[in-house]
This record gives sequence, structure tokens and C-alpha cells, in this order.
Amino acid sequence: MADPSWNTDTGEAVYRSRDPVRNLRLRVHLQRITSSTFLYQSATQLGDDLINLATFNPHTSASGHRRDEEEEEEVVIGWQEKLFSQFEVDLYQNESACQTPLDHQYHQEILELEASGGRKNRRIFTYTDSDRYTNLEEHFQKMTTSENEVPSFLVERMANVRRRRQDRTSREGSLLKSRIITWRPTEEFIRNNHVINTPLQTMYIMADLGPYGKLGQKNYEQVLCTLKVDSNGVITVKPDFTDNKGPYRIEMEGEKQEVWKYTIDNVSSPAQREEEEREQRVFKDLYDRHKEYLSSLVGSDFEMTIPGSLRFFVNGEVVSAQGYEYDSLYVHFQLELPDNWLSPPHQQLSGITQTCVTKSLGMDNVAYFSYPFTFEMSFFHEDASPDSLPQWPVLYFEVISLDFWQRYRIEGYGSIVLPSTPGTHTLTISTWRPVELGTVSELRRFFIGGSLELEDLSYVRIPGTFQGRRLSRFGFRTKTTGSVTFRFHCLLQSRAFLDSSLPWRKRQSVMDLMGRFSQQSSIINVMEAFQRARRRMQEARESLPQDLVSAASTTNLLASSSPRHRASQGQGSL
Repeated sequence: MADPSWNTDTGEAVYRSRDPVRNLRLRVHLQRITSSTFLYQSATQLGDDLINLATFNPHTSASGHRRDEEEEEEVVIGWQEKLFSQFEVDLYQNESACQTPLDHQYHQEILELEASGGRKNRRIFTYTDSDRYTNLEEHFQKMTTSENEVPSFLVERMANVRRRRQDRTSREGSLLKSRIITWRPTEEFIRNNHVINTPLQTMYIMADLGPYGKLGQKNYEQVLCTLKVDSNGVITVKPDFTDNKGPYRIEMEGEKQEVWKYTIDNVSSPAQREEEEREQRVFKDLYDRHKEYLSSLVGSDFEMTIPGSLRFFVNGEVVSAQGYEYDSLYVHFQLELPDNWLSPPHQQLSGITQTCVTKSLGMDNVAYFSYPFTFEMSFFHEDASPDSLPQWPVLYFEVISLDFWQRYRIEGYGSIVLPSTPGTHTLTISTWRPVELGTVSELRRFFIGGSLELEDLSYVRIPGTFQGRRLSRFGFRTKTTGSVTFRFHCLLQSRAFLDSSLPWRKRQSVMDLMGRFSQQSSIINVMEAFQRARRRMQEARESLPQDLVSAASTTNLLASSSPRHRASQGQGSL
């Protein structure tokens, strides 16, 4: 049964620090737990009349080190500080075993250590970020302590993730790869290229827990602590610092089953008061400079509109298109500003989305664009007569398909009056396209592309060049196609909403103007709904066979010649 004083929480802890990581200092204390250790600890607490075991001289190993030095050790380690193990000392002493520049550097450092009296550490050593060491326990795919746990798909994938080294630099002038996109990647390709771009440095604090006098065997190496630091100042420690908790415990396998305990403490020297104040001043100066930079971008004064005018902001989005015949769709749209409306010189009043492939959603094929656009415009009310009806901006658009052979086809035309009320509006607009009689145009559309097009998009509603009283579209045949969904975020700005110093007539004119806009928008919506219903009835009538149409007309004639109908006509004439 485990001693309750042991620290069994070996999970990792995450810290964040703005100080340089080179100031990190850790104190690691390692001690072997044996029966003689408990006897020694209890004997030192006895009186002077009993035998004091501390007076016994400890044994000396064959390497010249005392036994108590190998059973208990305490070392203070800095970040990326290299402490050699007995195995590395034996390996790098032989220059013929050195292959890389790092190996030769370690060879020189070990020779200098031997010349200065040998290394100070015995069992505790480190592996830095430059060493070729991999902790196999980090690739262990279990996330809990349950023996029946089955690793999930995410755990299996993340087990093969590698991170880029922090000291890795990009090679300038590198040749471009022949294949930028790999359409069918293999498992090995995915494993080799699945790299997280966050730079990361790793350091391992190790312990050689081999038998007394036989240090330097790789199978007795144990990981005491793993430190990871990324470029954002996030420090990951596994296991966490001991602090006031109990020590960690390591049980060795074998005949003796030795038990070791160790503690990890953060002994980094605290910053002086002057340094903290200087650091706070530096950060305050940095934040003030950043605040001034943002203020220079936004401006200190709130920009107001001209008295009697109305500013209109629209942050829109072409959300999706659905119900069209062909695939690979894109939308071309443009905004028409009526009289008395102006836009800034830099404002673009047209746009075109990316080409999007459709996906099946129920019975329709939907293309999701999520294409954003922004409009800014201002209205100057010059004609204050009550009979004048101002116009609201209209957004015209056309849906076009483009196939593999670069054949494009007009899929539909549509228009929408921008919302006249502030807030968020999601609108779905039905579209239509012009058609010709016969099958030749449809065959041309299918095989070589192209179709009837409108020279002016404003012909979807009322052309801007039209000056008459009535617009006749007799003989113009159309076909209902799919629909396009738009999302608008509207904002209205005017002094009439806030400034009470303006004349009452000025404020009232702007308020009446918005009311007229809303009324006009409602009338236009009703008229467009009637036009769509009439167009659908006409298409349904054209799709009926001729014998049914003739039978329906005959029925109407018979009904009109019935006595009751004639009587009703007679009563009506009277």
C-alpha cells in the first residue's frame, strides 16, 4: 500500500511567463529509499547515550565516489544546461566515436571537465534540445489510467505530430517542389509532414538509477522531468513542481526492486524591485504606443454627417445559391444608386464571387459562397415636396456557371432592394433567365455553352435609361431557376436621430423619408410577389399537353353557354 505522503499526480502543468526562459532554475533532489536510510534517519534523532550511525565512515566505490554521494544527490539546473551522464562521458572520451560537430563539442567539454577534476553530478544528468533523445512515453496513446481504454482516432493521429525546432531557419533560395498538392497522400507521407508550426524547445532531466558502482547503463535511465517551452512563453512541466507536496516515487524493476524518491523545486531568483518597476514602465510605454497607433488609425473625432443627409452602411454577404441546373457557380453583382445618392470615390459598387462547387442538400444542389462585401453611400434630400418619392439603392446580380471546358452559361438574374431598416436581414431572392422557343437554344446551351443575356442588368427591374410612363415586356419569355441567399447588416447614420438643435422641418423630412422608403419597399415586394406568381402560372400552363388545354377551353365554353350562366348574365345586364 502506498504511503499517503507520496505525490502520485504525475500529470503535466502549464505556466506562462513573460520573463526570458534562460532565467529558469530548477533544484532536483534524488535519494534512494532503503532500510538503512530509515535506520540512519531514526538513529540521528536518538540521544547521545546510544550508538550514532552517522559516525560510521561510508564505503567508497571503485570509481572513487562515496556511496552516500550515489544514494543521494541534489543539483541546481538551468534552462538547456548540459549535464553529462556516465554513459556520455565514456562515449565521448573516445574521439573516434564522434561523428557530428555536436559530438566533437561534447568531446572537448568532457576533456575540460576531466582536466578540472571531473564532473560534479553523479546520477542526475540532462538531455537538451540538441541531443538525439526521444522519450517513448510521450508517444503512449492512452489518455487515462484505465487498462481497458481504446485510443480514439484523434489520439492516434496526434501521437505522430511533430513540432518544429525553435532554432530551425528557412533556407533561402530553395527550389520549388515539383508537386505542390499531393492528391493521394500515403500514411507515411502524412506522418512525415504532419508538423505543428509553433516552435518548441524541449529539455529532459534524467537520472541514472543503476546499481551501486555500475553507472553508465542505458537501461537504467529514467526521466525525472520534461520541460517544454514554445515561442509564446508557455512552459510545460511534467510532472509539476513539488513545492509543499510530497516527493515523487520511482520503483525499479529487478530482484532488489529499489525505490527512489525525488523532488523538483523552482529556485529561479526573483526579480529585484527596481527590475520589476523598470519592466512595468517598459510594458506601459509599449501599451501606450500601441494605443496611440490604434487611435491614429481610427481618429479622435467621431465623423458626423451633413445636416439633412442620411448615411447608409451595408456589410453584406453572398451566402449561398441553390436550385440551379449546372455546377461550378459564381455570382456577379452590382449596386445601382438612384438620384440624390452618392458614394465615396474609393467605393466599389460591383463584385464577383469565387467559383464554388455545389453539394447535395436534400433535393437541391447548394453552392456556399460566404463572400463578403461592403457598401457605403449617402443620401442628400434636395426635393422636399411631399409628392416626390425617393428611390432606394438596388442590388442587381446574375448567377453564372462555368464548366471544365470553360463554357459559361447564364443561370439566372435577380435584384433586391437594400433593406431600409437597420439590423440584420437574411433574404432569399428567386431568379429567372430568358429563354427562346424551340430546342435549338437549349441544345446550344448544353453543348457549346452560352445563352441569351441581358445587355443591361437594370432590365431585371426598370432600366435606368427608361424615361416613359409604361414599360412593356410583351413577348419576353423567361424561365424560373434557382435562388440566391443574401445576408445584410445595415447601419443608418443621421444627425436627425440625435441632434435636437436642427430645425423641426429638417428632422421631420428625414423621418418622413425613411417612412417613404419602408412604404415603397413594401409595395415593391408585393408587386414582385404577384409577378412571380403570374410567371409560375404561365409556366405551368405552358407545360400542360395540348389536349388538356383544349379540353379545358371546351369546358369553359360549355360552362358559359349553360342556362344558369345565361340567366346570371341576363340579371347582370338588367
